[in-house]
Amino acid sequence: MKRRRHEGAPASAGAAGEPVFALMPAGASAGAGASWPDGGAHLETGRPRASRNGAVVFAVAVFAAAFAIVLVAAQLAAGGVGLAALAVAVAAGWLASSSVHVVLEWEKAVVLRFGKFNRVAGPGIVFTWPIIEFYTLRVDQRVSATYFGAEETLTSDLVPVNVDAVLFWMVWSAKNAAVEVEDYASAVSWVAQTAMRKAIGRATVAEVATRRDQLDEELKEAIEEKLNPWGITIIDVEIRDIVIPKELQRAMAQEAVAERKKNARMVLAEAEKDISEMLSEAAEVYGGEGDALRLRTMHLAYESVEQSGGTLVVPSAFSEGFVDQPATRQGDRTGKGGAKAGVPAAREG
Repeated sequence: MKRRRHEGAPASAGAAGEPVFALMPAGASAGAGASWPDGGAHLETGRPRASRNGAVVFAVAVFAAAFAIVLVAAQLAAGGVGLAALAVAVAAGWLASSSVHVVLEWEKAVVLRFGKFNRVAGPGIVFTWPIIEFYTLRVDQRVSATYFGAEETLTSDLVPVNVDAVLFWMVWSAKNAAVEVEDYASAVSWVAQTAMRKAIGRATVAEVATRRDQLDEELKEAIEEKLNPWGITIIDVEIRDIVIPKELQRAMAQEAVAERKKNARMVLAEAEKDISEMLSEAAEVYGGEGDALRLRTMHLAYESVEQSGGTLVVPSAFSEGFVDQPATRQGDRTGKGGAKAGVPAAREG
């Protein structure tokens, strides 16, 4: 899908030079109710638009049938076809083709009588009184997609940004779309762009970049408030792209990295604080319970041997956790020594 500039389209609303974008299939031209503001652009999808060739062929067939009937009648009545008969045949063909119309399934025809709104007709075959009634607009009631953007729009912190979005909308009242606004398709483009510029101007660049969903909802409400009196409803608004200056991108990236480092250090400090508190509580428990400390020492040694599957070499200082305290061992040795020393004393006695 390729974007291209649409040049030479008439500007029907707004100030000249304002870029407005709209989705439009390749090869299609801006017709009634679909003209683009000057400098607009559209996306080429490579898919053809629905054609009205059948309705045109029907109108030509009605004209030809009325023309032929008048000529045959003149031939039978006067025995020949003169200039007056040709003029009458042309007039009859024109009146017949302007009285019978084909309105396609997705269209509504706004019929006026003596210049005043009379009714909304279609789809199907629509009959109107020649000269008295006519319809000036066939309103397409399918869902339309309009691509629009805001270029070099300043945020509340004075940062220029470029934002592209797609607006999905449809006409629910053919009467209002024909009577209340001159060119409803161009009006949709201009209203959408103006609403986006206002929304961007009220937010900072950080809010614009991180709060896309909120920006979508804000744009939808603002655009629908403007377009609803014209018989147009908004289905959805989707932000496609947000472009900020490259210099600011680097600065925001550095700021994000610094914020991440700060958060990591804060989390590490909180973890160290929690660990120190737990170790302090454990030290109090083990300090008052010597047997608990020895059991913990044996559990650590067992887990080490179980995981490694090897032989545990215990340093002398660490092995003290598996035996009695030195004072106890010293008392035992003193008692044993005294008993042995008593033998020679007895012998000496």
